[in-house]
Amino acid sequence: MITLNVNGQSYQVDVPSNTPLLWVLRDILHLTGTKYGCGISVCWACTVLINGKEDKSCDVTVGSAAGKAITTVEGLSTMSPDPNNPLNRLQKAWIDHQAPQCGYCQSGMLMRAAALLIEYQGQDNPVPSDGAISGAMQNICVCGTYQRVKAAIKSAATGN
Repeated sequence: MITLNVNGQSYQVDVPSNTPLLWVLRDILHLTGTKYGCGISVCWACTVLINGKEDKSCDVTVGSAAGKAITTVEGLSTMSPDPNNPLNRLQKAWIDHQAPQCGYCQSGMLMRAAALLIEYQGQDNPVPSDGAISGAMQNICVCGTYQRVKAAIKSAATGN
């Protein structure tokens, strides 16, 4: 049995330790917000946060994730009790800026955006530059809403 801490809850899973985290999240824990995308670890649709850092759940084994804090898109809104925390504004900003189109890549994009905002928290300037956002957001989006995504991230960071 492997113990996983997902979205603040402890789960016991009986799978081989080399099972990709993605399949445990989706097929065993039924947290289907984390998407299977390309199958070759380049699209970032399966992004989750592990100890506050983004990672591709298709590349992470449950054995290596055991004992770490895993956050999926379903747990994003509960990461901080502070209403002024940019993470609490992120999903609203996503809607306000109409970032999603088909929506398939959106959970991965939200999780990478959350990791970027976490990285910038506590810095003198907690608002990432356009270049920092473009550098961080390497998710593949066939709808091409990258400008809306950038605007949503800035809006969440600034509170505007």
